[in-house]
Amino acid sequence: MEAVVLMTPLFEAKGYKVPEKLRVSCGWPSARGLSKKNPTIGQCWANEAASDKINQIFISPILNVPVDQFGLLDVLAHEVAHAVVGIKEKHNKVFGKCVRAIGLEGKLTSTHGGKEFMAQAEKWAAKLGAYPHGKLSGLKSPVNKQTTRLVKCECKACGYTARVTRKWLEMGAPLCPIKGHGPMAFETGDLDFEGDDE
Repeated sequence: MEAVVLMTPLFEAKGYKVPEKLRVSCGWPSARGLSKKNPTIGQCWANEAASDKINQIFISPILNVPVDQFGLLDVLAHEVAHAVVGIKEKHNKVFGKCVRAIGLEGKLTSTHGGKEFMAQAEKWAAKLGAYPHGKLSGLKSPVNKQTTRLVKCECKACGYTARVTRKWLEMGAPLCPIKGHGPMAFETGDLDFEGDDE
């Protein structure tokens, strides 16, 4: 939150108003938080999604760049820009105009601080001190990956669906409960996965 206070004048100088109420915390995004190729490293939730109508920003716990290296401040600024222009704008031209104005560069879906922004971020970092967070590794998580997957079966005659484990499909497809419809269909490729269905 201190970082948001420090960067607010930059937004204001470019004609943008940062919401008076905003929450920032370290937390997992709603999707792709542990993606190996392109993980989500920040996310801003619309104020409409919160019971108290306050935008909430999450900075991913996979990041471990100390603030004195000012590497998280451009991620935070990107998310603050979402709160400024409104989540409905996504990464469109309205959002793009805002982030470009404050000095973020690159693709609108994954911006980074430009030279001028990072020079300012270095000053903010000197005031903020070290980022109070230790990196979390998804590979060392105590949460076990789900190994059981239900396979969707569908009656081609009426569209009735049911989900069953691979173990039971190996004995034969389930029958549609409507008399005369017979065995339900399923994709045979759905059986080609590793896992324990016990």
